[in-house]
Amino acid sequence: METGSRPTAAFDGGFDLAETLESGQSYLWRRADDRMYENATDGSPWYYTVLPATETETNEPEVIRARQRDGRLEWASSTPNAYDRLAELLRLEDDLEAIIDATPEDPLVSRAYEAHRGMRLVRDPPFGCLVSFICSAQMRVGRIHGMVTALAETYGDTVRFDGAEYAAFPTPRQLAAASEPELRDLSLGYRAPYVERTAGMVAGGEAHPEDAAGLEYEAARESLTRFVGVGEKVADCVLLFSLGYLEAVPLDTWIRTAIEEHYPDCERGNYAETSRAIRGQFGGQYAGYAQTYVFHHLRTDGE
Repeated sequence: METGSRPTAAFDGGFDLAETLESGQSYLWRRADDRMYENATDGSPWYYTVLPATETETNEPEVIRARQRDGRLEWASSTPNAYDRLAELLRLEDDLEAIIDATPEDPLVSRAYEAHRGMRLVRDPPFGCLVSFICSAQMRVGRIHGMVTALAETYGDTVRFDGAEYAAFPTPRQLAAASEPELRDLSLGYRAPYVERTAGMVAGGEAHPEDAAGLEYEAARESLTRFVGVGEKVADCVLLFSLGYLEAVPLDTWIRTAIEEHYPDCERGNYAETSRAIRGQFGGQYAGYAQTYVFHHLRTDGE
């Protein structure tokens, strides 16, 4: 087992673990007390995720746990180079101050940055991220997290670490073997065939979400829409929260509300043009950061 800690002040712009992991970006992290998305802030809970075997040095699923306590980020992991993996998953190398300074002056964005200072974007494994956001359609964050957790506990490998068992998110092959009725029984509803068929595409080698990496942004978004159940919004989520396209702005319900109430000139009547306009409003290069802060601020602060 590898353990360690680091002062959060060491990260440019600071760091807030709970804001990062409970902001609707990732459904692949869980809380050890099972209170994810309950707005429970007591204590310093452990969060954990299980890395897929394809992304580890041991070729087996590996566990990373993290918590924030007394101004320090602490971690415990079954994987070698745990801090490097944690820094990658939570984008600890990002300079938040520089990102905020690069965002055009905007009252709503400024309030969101101030209210949730230290929140970072995540960099989730591509397949788990893709399936998570296929499940996200017309769902609250708590329900999405519950569905993704049920998929892991039903179909994923069980990993034992430090005296406890952890469920890995299923591999494409494991998830493709699930039937549509079985997936519906896990409350996926009409999303069940989308998950089943998308998993089959990846398991069969027809397409992989990471194939989009390196393409020009809008071409990358188009590439991801090959998957069943993936429209432009879900594709933008995968680009932003997995593949590192920090300019992506998913046009979810909260951001469309923000456009209607704060940026009406950005509404262009279709996804592609409206997305291009709001990316410009949020400064282009780091527009996805502004989007995520605004999304989280509107969803949690009731503004």
